[in-house]
Amino acid sequence: MPNIKSAMKRVKTAEKAHRRNMQAKAEIKTLRKKVVGAVAGTDEAATQAAYSRFCSALDKAAKHGIIPKNTAIRRKGRMGAMIRKAAAAKAEAAPAEAK
Repeated sequence: MPNIKSAMKRVKTAEKAHRRNMQAKAEIKTLRKKVVGAVAGTDEAATQAAYSRFCSALDKAAKHGIIPKNTAIRRKGRMGAMIRKAAAAKAEAAPAEAK
């Protein structure tokens, strides 16, 4: 434990920031899992709502410096690509089922 008063305060604030950062990252992971689950389902509206919440959480984390800005952009892009790919596969499978 530090002896200097300012160093003691830095330990406390660093711990507080660490907890906030871990909470935000855990929330992002949870929202990612929800989007992946929604993509596996059939409800397009639920997928879009989950993706919107995921993007919002990423943007907020990037704004507060919890994750880098380009990381947020990359994750949003990859998730969007996954959603588009799944939608295309569902659209392609739908006419085959109609026959």
